[in-house]
Amino acid sequence: MPQMNFGEVEEKVVTREEFPLSRAKEVFAGDVIAMLGYGVQGAAQALNLRDNGFKVIIGQRPQSSSWDKAVADGWRPGVDLLPFEDACRQGTVLCYLLSDAGQLQSWPTLKKHLTPGKTLYFSHGFAVTYSDKTGIVPPQGVDVVLAAPKGSGRSVRRLFLQGKGINSSYAVHQDASGKAEEKALAIGIGIGSGYLFKTTFKHEVYSDLTGERGVLMGALAGIIEAQYEVLRGRGHSPSEAFNETVEELTQSLVPLVAENGMDWMFGNCSTTAQRGALDWKPRFKEATLPVFQKLYAAVADGSEAQRVIEANGRKDYKEQLKKELDALGGSELWRVGRQVRSLRPDGAQSKPAKEETAAR
Repeated sequence: MPQMNFGEVEEKVVTREEFPLSRAKEVFAGDVIAMLGYGVQGAAQALNLRDNGFKVIIGQRPQSSSWDKAVADGWRPGVDLLPFEDACRQGTVLCYLLSDAGQLQSWPTLKKHLTPGKTLYFSHGFAVTYSDKTGIVPPQGVDVVLAAPKGSGRSVRRLFLQGKGINSSYAVHQDASGKAEEKALAIGIGIGSGYLFKTTFKHEVYSDLTGERGVLMGALAGIIEAQYEVLRGRGHSPSEAFNETVEELTQSLVPLVAENGMDWMFGNCSTTAQRGALDWKPRFKEATLPVFQKLYAAVADGSEAQRVIEANGRKDYKEQLKKELDALGGSELWRVGRQVRSLRPDGAQSKPAKEETAAR
């Protein structure tokens, strides 16, 4: 298994060549993998595991939309689609892929069935890392492992069906059997990871929460809004402002970065773009670095986790979330986006928004 060296830092990376699917299946020979929860990530991982030849059952609340989705995906009620507690009882590898809020609620039920010899699997380190807030403390005698795909459940499934694989991290929190790391790698390969890099539960959740609130989602959305508003305020049309802010970013430049890196993307743009980007990059770093320092501190001291737990625990959370998302989608910026996507030659969005025009 190769070591990636960056100065004094060494990283352990495991590929499918070093840990093939055949070995992963040997690790779980005779095991029953119970996927507890059938949301986007749970559904993708369960389907990939099933397609890869593992014995999988689903634990889900009957008469729910996720239960119906599981039936539509070919899971059979009473056979491999069971009520949540029945799956906890039958499974030897319990995959706890409910939402963070759902994990808090269902933990007393799951814990009863964490008997010695079983394996508890997570795809996020939140519940265990912030156990003082969640109350989720795995009992002794069970292996506790993690494999965390670096992307949404839809990407996990889509890349699997394309014969590719998404990169994932893996970690061991508790090694009761002496084989916990092997189990973490095996399930990581089983869900379709292209390669896995070693981390800890704490580092996984710290980096994940920082990334989601930062570059991946929060910071990206905020910077996009800021540039769009400046352009619109200076008289640029909605279409021009959107194309220069979002469309070129997502359809042209980010794919170039993904292919060969930021330096390569800079090297394959106009000299005017190169010079401007290199000169302004330090200014944006200087402006945002203090924000990222505060963000990481809030993640590390647990205050961000506490805020999320409290917010997700409110009875009206879903209603309030809908209002926030409706406001975001209803803004001029993203109404323009729907119009622009509808005009793409590849038909990325076949139906433009009915009542809205880019000029509004």
